[in-house]
Amino acid sequence: MPEPAPDLDDLTTAIEDFTTIFIRLPSVRRFNFSTLSVLHTLARRGPLRLTDLTATEQLKQPALTSLVAKLERDGLVSRAPDPRDGRAVLLSLTDAGQAIVASRRVSRVERLAELVDQLNDEERALLSDSVRVLKRLTEIATL
Repeated sequence: MPEPAPDLDDLTTAIEDFTTIFIRLPSVRRFNFSTLSVLHTLARRGPLRLTDLTATEQLKQPALTSLVAKLERDGLVSRAPDPRDGRAVLLSLTDAGQAIVASRRVSRVERLAELVDQLNDEERALLSDSVRVLKRLTEIATL
């Protein structure tokens, strides 16, 4: 007999609540959500064209163009010719941009470790299983 489906409304609320806590960790340097999203996208997906970045971000191209220009002025993003198309430009993180993403990740891992330490063995096992499931859902969503 198949397992019952989770209460999707309850799951959505749990994910939203967890995400709200998780993305708002204290940081030495404050950035808005759009800035962090662009930095994290470039860190995970590598060099991208601006048009490819608009597909992942919740910004219109003019706003994204302006944000990328600011990130470039701040030394967090660089532009380079696309080797496949000399007319296009690829956006990449600079070392400074990579350092911001890395330090935020370290902070998140440390904070999450503090929270996980407060779980019992059964809850830790369930959490381990959920990692696999969340990765699979992410994979399905990006197909």
